[in-house]
Amino acid sequence: MKGYFPIILISLLCLSFSSWGQQKFTLSGTISESSSNETLIGVTIAIPELSTGVTTNEYGFYSITLPEGTYKVLISYLGFKDVLQEISLTENRRLDYLLDEEAEELEEVVVTENVEKMDIRKPQMSVNTLSVGTIKKIPVILGEADVIKSILLLPGVTNAGEGASGFNVRGGSADQNLILLDEAIIFNSSHLFGFFSVFNPDAIKDVKLYKGGIPARYGGRVSSVLDIFQKEGNSKEFKMNGGIGAVASRLLVEGPIKKDKAAFLIGGRASYAHLFLPLFDVDNTAYFYDLNTKLNYRINDKNNIFLSGYFGRDVFGINDSFVNTYGNTVANFRWNHLFSDKLFSNLSLIYSDYYYGLKLDFVGFNWNSGIRNFNIKYDLKHYATDKLQVNYGINNVYYQFNPGKIEPSNDESGIVEEQLTQKYANEFAAYVDIEHRVTDNLSLGYGLRFSHFTRLGQDELNVYADNRPVEFDPFLLIYKEAEPIDVINPGRGTTLSNFSNFEPRASLSYTLNETSSIKASYTRLAQYLHLLSNTSSPTPLDVWTPSGPFTKPQLLDQYAFGYFKNIKDADYSIETEVFYKEVQNRIDYIDGANLIANNAIEQVILNGEARAYGLEFLLRKNEGKLQGWLAYTLSKSEQRTPGRASIGDDGRTNLESGINFGNWYNTPYDKTHDVSLFLNYDVNDKWSFSSNFTYQTGQPTNYPIGQFQFQDLTVPYYGLRNTQRLPAYNRLDLSATLTPRKNKHRKIQGEWVFSLYNVYNRRNAASISFRQNDDTGANEAVRTSIFGIVPAVTYNFKL
Repeated sequence: MKGYFPIILISLLCLSFSSWGQQKFTLSGTISESSSNETLIGVTIAIPELSTGVTTNEYGFYSITLPEGTYKVLISYLGFKDVLQEISLTENRRLDYLLDEEAEELEEVVVTENVEKMDIRKPQMSVNTLSVGTIKKIPVILGEADVIKSILLLPGVTNAGEGASGFNVRGGSADQNLILLDEAIIFNSSHLFGFFSVFNPDAIKDVKLYKGGIPARYGGRVSSVLDIFQKEGNSKEFKMNGGIGAVASRLLVEGPIKKDKAAFLIGGRASYAHLFLPLFDVDNTAYFYDLNTKLNYRINDKNNIFLSGYFGRDVFGINDSFVNTYGNTVANFRWNHLFSDKLFSNLSLIYSDYYYGLKLDFVGFNWNSGIRNFNIKYDLKHYATDKLQVNYGINNVYYQFNPGKIEPSNDESGIVEEQLTQKYANEFAAYVDIEHRVTDNLSLGYGLRFSHFTRLGQDELNVYADNRPVEFDPFLLIYKEAEPIDVINPGRGTTLSNFSNFEPRASLSYTLNETSSIKASYTRLAQYLHLLSNTSSPTPLDVWTPSGPFTKPQLLDQYAFGYFKNIKDADYSIETEVFYKEVQNRIDYIDGANLIANNAIEQVILNGEARAYGLEFLLRKNEGKLQGWLAYTLSKSEQRTPGRASIGDDGRTNLESGINFGNWYNTPYDKTHDVSLFLNYDVNDKWSFSSNFTYQTGQPTNYPIGQFQFQDLTVPYYGLRNTQRLPAYNRLDLSATLTPRKNKHRKIQGEWVFSLYNVYNRRNAASISFRQNDDTGANEAVRTSIFGIVPAVTYNFKL
C-alpha cells in the first residue's frame, strides 16, 4: 500500500518538470444541448493534430491544456451533429458549446459515451453505458421501459428470475451493488417486488454500470456501482412528455424558471392495475407511485447549484387486514464551483431514507423498519495537463438502522410495543484517483481510497461466553444460537468497533494499433454494510445491519484483463474480458436461521469467503438502421464457510463442520451460461422493431433427497446446499414502435409501442416445490411460473 504514494508523487513531479519552459494554455468550458441547455456527459473534445482529447464530466465541464498554437477542435457526441472549429490558443480560453440533435425524434436525448477510437485508449474497463433511447427500445414486461431490466442484457449481469428484485454482477449478491441516484444511495431499486424499477426513464440523463476497475471515488460495495444521474431541466422553453401504459402512466414537466439561468423538472409515475381488481371481485391492492424533482440555477460562469429529490412508495394489501408499504426518499443539494479553468469542484449534501412498514390488523399490530443516512461529499477534479487528470475528495456518511418496531394497532390486540435495538455507524472515506496518459500507446489509471468505519454505541448489546454468539453441537453436528451471559448498555456516546482499510485501484490500457487495445485492472473494495436475507432475491422485508463486534466488513480483490477492438471505423466493437475476484468475510446463515424481528442477528450468521471468475464477451453494432449487441458470459460463483478458524478470527474450532462440511458450494446466483441478444431495426421514420432473447443456466436450489415418517407425517430432508438447479431459463420478447408521420405537423407528437413479452409462452420456473398428492399419496413436483406470454400497448407523447 505504501508504494502508491511515491508513484503518485513521481507522476505529478514528472509531469510538472516536463511542462517547464513550454508556453501552454488551457481551453475549458461546458457543453450542452442547444434546445434545452441540458449539460451533456461524456462528450468527446478531440484535437486531431495532437492525437489527444478529453471528455466532459458529470456536469458537462471539460478542460484541456495545450501548447500555444492554432488547432482544429472536434466536438462529437452520439446522436448529435459534430462541431469542427479552428481556434487560436494564445491565452487561456473558455468556449461553451451548444450541440444540435441530428434528427428531431420522439426518443429522449441519446446520452451515452460515443464509441470513438480514443475510447480504446482509456484505462477504464468493465464499464457499460446505456442510452435512455436504447432503454426505451428494449421490450420488457407490460411495456414499461426499465433501467434494471435493461442492464440484465449486459454481460456479467443477471438476476434471480422473473419478478425478482435487484441484480447480480459477476457472481456477486444484490446487496453488493452500490446504486446511486444523483449521488444518493438507493437501498431498494424495485417497485412491486421486482416487476419494475424505481427509475423513471423520462427523468434519467445518464446510466453507467461499473463492474470492475471501479474508480477510487466509489466505495462501500464490493460488486458493482450503478451510477444514475437525473436530467437537470430545460432552461430555454417549457416541455412536457409522458406515456400511458397498460398498468402505469407517467408524466414529466420541465421548463425555465429564469430563461438560460434556472430550470425545474418534475416527473411522476403511478400504476393503476389494482383499480380493476374489484371488477373481478378481488379486494386486494398492489400499486406504486413515485416522484422525481430537480431544480438548477446558474449563478454565474463559475457557480451552479442543484437541488434534486426522489420519493417513491409501494403499497400491497389484502382485504385491508394486511397492508405492506415501502419505498425510498432521497434529497441532494449540490454546488458546482470552478476555482480555475483547471480545477472543478462539487459539494453535495445528501439525505437518503428507506422505509418498510406492515399493518397486520388480523393479529393486531403494526411493524416498521428502515435505514437512514446523511452524507456529505466534496469532490475535486484537477485537469493538470492534457495527459494528466487528478480526482480527489472526501465523504462522510452517518447511518441509523431501525431493525424493527412493533406497535399495537388497537387496544384489544394484547400486543406490547417493542423497539428492536437500533444501530448507528459512521463511514468516512478519502481518495485520490489519477488518469495518466504516459505515451501515445500506454494510459494508466491509479488511485487509493482510505475508508474508516465506526460502529457506534447502542442501547443494548449481548455478551457471550468466549465472544461466540453461535454454538456448535458436536453430537448432532448442527449450529445453534448461544445464550447471552450478559446484556450491557454501551450508550450512544461509545464506540463498539473500528475498521480501517486502504483500497488501491489500478488499471492500464495499451493500444496495439488504431483499432485495438488490451486492458488490465486491479480493484480492492471494502463493504461495511450487510443485507440480512436468506433468499436468492432481496425482499422489502430484508434488513441492513452494519459491521461490528460480531460481523466483519467484506473485502474484495478483483483482477480483470481484456481485449477491445473497433471494427469498420467503430461501426462494430468487440469487448472481451476475463475476471477473478475473492471476497473475505462473506456471511451465511446456520440451518433454520430466523432473520425476521431478530434482535440478536449475530446468533445465526457465520463468516466465510466467496469467489467468482469468468469470461465476458460483448459484440456491438453501433451504427446503421440495425443496431444492438450480443452478450455472453461464462462464469462460476462459489462460497465457503468452514468451521475451522482459518477464515477470520471468530473463535471457531477445527471440530466444527461448517456449512457443507467446509467445502465450496454454489451461491444462489451462480449462472454458468448467460446469453443475451438485443436488436433494434429502424425500417423508416415511421416503424422500428426491437427484440431481445435471453438464455441462462438455471439458478441453484435445494430439492429434498429423501423423506421419513414421523407420527403419520411425511417429512422431507435435504442434502448439501445449492447442489441442484432449476431448469434453464430462456425467453424471447418483441416490440414495434409506430411513429405517425403526421407528427411533423403537430404540436403534440406521439408514438405507439406494441410489445410481446415471452413470445413463445415458455413457463420458466420461478421455483419448484414438492408435496404429497392428496388423492394418490405419491410425491410430486410443482413448478411455479410468474408469466407466460404478455401483450402490452403503450402510448408515448411529448409537447
